[in-house]
Amino acid sequence: MHRAVLKRPCSTVGSRVRSARQHWLGGQYRLGSSIDAATGPSGGASSGPSAAAAAAASGGGRSKRRGSVAEARPSASVMVLSATNEVLVVQRVQSSTSFASAHVFPGGNVDAFHDGEVGGPQSPGRHRDGPAYRMAAVRECFEETGILLAKDGDGGLVGVAAAEREAARRRIHGGEVAFGQWLASVGGVADTDNLIPFTRWITPAGAPKRFTTQMYLYQLPLSRTAAASETLAPTADRGIEHTTALFAPARTLLDGVATGVTTLFPPQYYLLHLLDAFLGGDEAGPLHRASQRRKLLAWLRRTPTAGDGHATAAIPWAEKVVCPVRLPVRRADGRVVLALDGAGPELEGERRGGDAERVVLVAFEGGRPRRLAVANRRDVLGRGRES
Repeated sequence: MHRAVLKRPCSTVGSRVRSARQHWLGGQYRLGSSIDAATGPSGGASSGPSAAAAAAASGGGRSKRRGSVAEARPSASVMVLSATNEVLVVQRVQSSTSFASAHVFPGGNVDAFHDGEVGGPQSPGRHRDGPAYRMAAVRECFEETGILLAKDGDGGLVGVAAAEREAARRRIHGGEVAFGQWLASVGGVADTDNLIPFTRWITPAGAPKRFTTQMYLYQLPLSRTAAASETLAPTADRGIEHTTALFAPARTLLDGVATGVTTLFPPQYYLLHLLDAFLGGDEAGPLHRASQRRKLLAWLRRTPTAGDGHATAAIPWAEKVVCPVRLPVRRADGRVVLALDGAGPELEGERRGGDAERVVLVAFEGGRPRRLAVANRRDVLGRGRES
């Protein structure tokens, strides 16, 4: 397992680049903090707990008058599987004043300069998979971890010398060169075709800053040469802003939450929980790992996605949209119940939604998520009483 420390390169770029470069971690933090304030008295989010608490008072993240809901900004994130089916995550530096040590997947805002246009708030494509979302996922993965999800003329992954790779990360991040232009200069094209859509997440309505984030799954080759091993190892940027970058088994990350070693917010925990059902176990070897991947992909493509007869079961995982909302359920253990079936205010009236079969249990303690679990909704609600 490769472990490295990753930071953002220092930059003196203008406001256009800075505004476009708010990290996916920030989006997840806002999503998590809006849930935090909406689900209990702890609040504590540094990114606008008052606004999120107001959303809780008016329905805990449920949709309301459109004029009072902040626009959801397009972003993308990718779950990269290593040759051993471990998951790529980046970790916020421990000394950070907010969201310290949290683990997230690489990702960030769509930037028109690098990725292309998504369309305005009323555009039909704003909340659907598309070329700009895919390019953003590839670019962000490269900027944050050094792993380049791009193909050369022969169909293999592009190999770039370490020094050139690090220089390119700084230049692309700083807006000195467009990502696609740099890729062409090294004989590569972004491997967007092999990004597998795997849910979209929309920040709850009460948050002051909101995101519509397309998630993807990407599988690195199961066989690796020595040169490829260097190219596909996450590399550090000295931890100035956020992070260690590493591959880890999904189960290790989930278990780390229980022991306090790992901090995951509900979206990451939920997605890792789903992956762990297929990528867990002690058996090794490329044949076993290939079998794991085949089963995972078959499950991702299968509908219905659940046996409960809910309308969301007819929505494939590639098209599911999740806007977490607290259910009005009182639990003796102090944890709140997050429903995952709603798609958010922008998609009211459309036949879109997420996962009605599962819920996330979580307690926010000191602004941090604790005691997370993914559970069957019917089991949690018992006879269906929500009070």
